[in-house]
Amino acid sequence: MRRSLAILTLVLTAGAVAARAQGGPPFITDDPAPPGNHHWEINFGWIANHNPGQSYYQIPDVDMNYGWGNRIQLKWEQPLAAGTNANNSTGVGLGESLLGIKFRAYQHYITGREKTDDNIDFSIGTYPQVSLNTPAGSAQRGIVESGPQYYLPMEVTAQVGWLALDGEAGRWIGNANEPNQWGRGIIAGHQFSDRFELYTELYDLQAINRIGAQPKQRALTLDAGGRRTLDRKGHVRLMFMGGRAIQDVTRTNGEPSWIAYFGIQLLLWPREKEKEPGPVTAGTGNEGTWELESHKGGRGE
Repeated sequence: MRRSLAILTLVLTAGAVAARAQGGPPFITDDPAPPGNHHWEINFGWIANHNPGQSYYQIPDVDMNYGWGNRIQLKWEQPLAAGTNANNSTGVGLGESLLGIKFRAYQHYITGREKTDDNIDFSIGTYPQVSLNTPAGSAQRGIVESGPQYYLPMEVTAQVGWLALDGEAGRWIGNANEPNQWGRGIIAGHQFSDRFELYTELYDLQAINRIGAQPKQRALTLDAGGRRTLDRKGHVRLMFMGGRAIQDVTRTNGEPSWIAYFGIQLLLWPREKEKEPGPVTAGTGNEGTWELESHKGGRGE
């Protein structure tokens, strides 16, 4: 698995524009914004990371996120993975399970506006994650990396005038077969409307130590992508991203010659049912119930 992951950029804002969450799929860098209390964000993505010596694909990747309160997000991600080695031999198997808990520790609201997520202009959080081999056979066949591995990041999002910024920096803790790594990256761009947004991303995943005689691995890439709402209610979004290496690519250094993401995002949330007509008295049972309803405004992953 070639991970996503990003540089911590602390930007203090003076603009009176909300900092919308722009990280997460289709990008590698994530952001500190949870989806909202009882909100679901479900991503189906086809992901490619191509190197002449070793390529990895997720066909697809299923990424499920649930908002537990207004500060916490629970994550479970499970891909069907494919790997191609230097001999052009391809294997397919179940990829690593990625489990995580996102916590937004602090948010600053635009002065004079209601304290809602739409009026946050700066926030910071963390997103600990663990990658597990389920089953172990995919790692033994070279389709995915060996687990377990652990990721400990910090994440920031901010808005400066019309420019939306998101940054992440963290450390992957490896094992006997996988190196420890630093991940750092940044996203910058603009949400042109409630239905369309475009961003560019720079990220760097760099090994801290070597494993055996293998050279130090590094993936330094530049990409661009965005999201486009497909339906009137705003609960289905198309996601796309493409990028390439910005340093020399060899068959052994882990640098991808190109990366890509194409997928669909579903945004769902609970809505209180309308009360049935009639007199309202204590204990009548007309206080309302909950049902799953589509999210009416695009938010982060």
